[in-house]
Amino acid sequence: MTDSPQQTLDDATAVLRSALAGDGDAVAGAFDAVVDRSGLAGAYGVAWCLAATMVGDPVPPGTCALDFPGIEEAGYDTRWVARFVSAYANADDDTGEALFGAAAADGLLPECLLTLAGSTVATLRSRTA
Repeated sequence: MTDSPQQTLDDATAVLRSALAGDGDAVAGAFDAVVDRSGLAGAYGVAWCLAATMVGDPVPPGTCALDFPGIEEAGYDTRWVARFVSAYANADDDTGEALFGAAAADGLLPECLLTLAGSTVATLRSRTA
């Protein structure tokens, strides 16, 4: 079962509210609820929505690479977020899905999603500063 676009937005909003409050357990719980209801496909939709929030609208023209010096030394979750958001910015669904699947297979998806939520909040805060 796939969620409606409105359900995905509602779930992303719940994740962001929890992240804004600094409640990592609630962020994880919100993603768990999505997975329980709609499987990993539902969680992917929410993650893609968070990436859209980070990139903004309209998507900058051209290709994007969220790369920085030392990225290979960064933690798995940090590298994953940079690459996942780059995939969104480049409208590269295949890469986004591959990254999502790899994190799930590696057992690191929860950490990656928590970092994505935190990065989204940090981006939103930087825009209002």
